Amino acid sequence: MTVTQQQIEALRDVGTDAHAVLAAARRVLPGQLAILSSFGAESALLLALVAETDPDLPVLFLETGMHFPETIAYRHELAKTLGLTNVIDVRPAPRVIEDRDPEGQLWAFDPDACCRLRKVEPLDTATLPYPALVTGRKRSQSATRKRMEIIEPDDGGRIKINPLAEWTADEIKAEMTRRGLPPHPLAAKGYPSIGCAPCTRPVGENEDPRAGRWAGLAKVECGIHKPT
Repeated sequence: MTVTQQQIEALRDVGTDAHAVLAAARRVLPGQLAILSSFGAESALLLALVAETDPDLPVLFLETGMHFPETIAYRHELAKTLGLTNVIDVRPAPRVIEDRDPEGQLWAFDPDACCRLRKVEPLDTATLPYPALVTGRKRSQSATRKRMEIIEPDDGGRIKINPLAEWTADEIKAEMTRRGLPPHPLAAKGYPSIGCAPCTRPVGENEDPRAGRWAGLAKVECGIHKPT
């Protein structure tokens, strides 16, 4: 199953309004669409828009086994609060973990391999039925995302849809407050971008929002998204 050029153009014709983009994606890509969410610091806004569009859309959460306890609690709280009925925890198979990271320490000496094991490969499998994947990425998050488009096709007939690409962190915070959406518990503790616990630290006031991810390493993405 692939996304056609006609479908891509229909989505691009919608413009930049996040709610309109989601509604169009649901209409143009019936049965082909899934949402990817980290249930992180800014995730609530996109998920609120998803709930308003169709609360039964599949929402994929990469349950790496390495998350902060606060993230797991937030994942359940937010899904219940918003009425999302189809949140799917995507995990690596236990036998694969046993073969490749039995001690749970792969992150310490080969973080790329850890991300591949716990995120990239499970997501590749989980998204086989869904050639269109909605993400919450924004251009303002990092230098590697500044050129990101709202509709991102690849060469294999698949696309990523980024309804919030043009939003700033301040705009998202203001809209979350206006809607009364619960914040991630770690957001107030200096975590603007929240990944797995071993590889995430708080950031300073003037740092890039993603500076706390894989701090001290050249690594800037886990591999499920390509830098743009």
